[in-house]
Amino acid sequence: MATNTPRTVEAVQKTCRIINELQRRGETGITELSEDVEYSKSTIHGHLATLVDEGLVIKNNQKYRLSLRFLDIAESVKNRVTDYEIVHDQVRELAEETGEVVHFGAEENGRVVYIAKWQGAQAVQTKSRIGKQMPMHSTSLGKAILAEYGRDRVDEIVEQHGLEARTQNTLTRPSALHDNLQEITQRGYSVDDEENILGIRCIGIPVSISEAGVIGALSISGPSQRMTDDRIKNDLREKIAQAANVIEVNSRYS
Repeated sequence: MATNTPRTVEAVQKTCRIINELQRRGETGITELSEDVEYSKSTIHGHLATLVDEGLVIKNNQKYRLSLRFLDIAESVKNRVTDYEIVHDQVRELAEETGEVVHFGAEENGRVVYIAKWQGAQAVQTKSRIGKQMPMHSTSLGKAILAEYGRDRVDEIVEQHGLEARTQNTLTRPSALHDNLQEITQRGYSVDDEENILGIRCIGIPVSISEAGVIGALSISGPSQRMTDDRIKNDLREKIAQAANVIEVNSRYS
């Protein structure tokens, strides 16, 4: 069997690319897939036939889409981080109380992944979605988690992913990031000061349990005009800390 390296299997890599493209397109045919992933139609057909046989892909009138089995997989993965129902309830309640967008995310492979999201009545529409991966250094979720890590782990993530300038406010020097993480540790919460999206500010706080350490983070996001320093410090900080505490206590005993 052909392999790219001793630890990777080319056939599996092709299957993963096909699944990713089906996720992006929603539903498509063999010709379109072949053009997008640059594999022959016969190769695409063989992989799709296997995925259909395994119940992971549905074929309908020569079109293919991901099956609902991925919902079951997603539910299983979400609950490995913590009790998802508790997280979902706190994210929803916090969003309704503040009127803003609230996320819960966890770190995986040096990225922060959105696990739960809810939009309050005044929330600004964002492109964030469950499962989306984001940089850690430019998001309040990511920085809240990084502040709980040792310097060596932070440096590993920076080495792996770099410090992309998402906006002109993004921290792009390791020394500046470490200084910011120290500030976060001292005050107990992180701030994304239009570092990921211009016009959007966020407050983030880590969620930790003694047995596992930091399991994720909560964030509240909104337009910079509403997300003032005064509101973050004197209103949102207490609300997000209470929500984090509920998740921590329930996760500890669930």
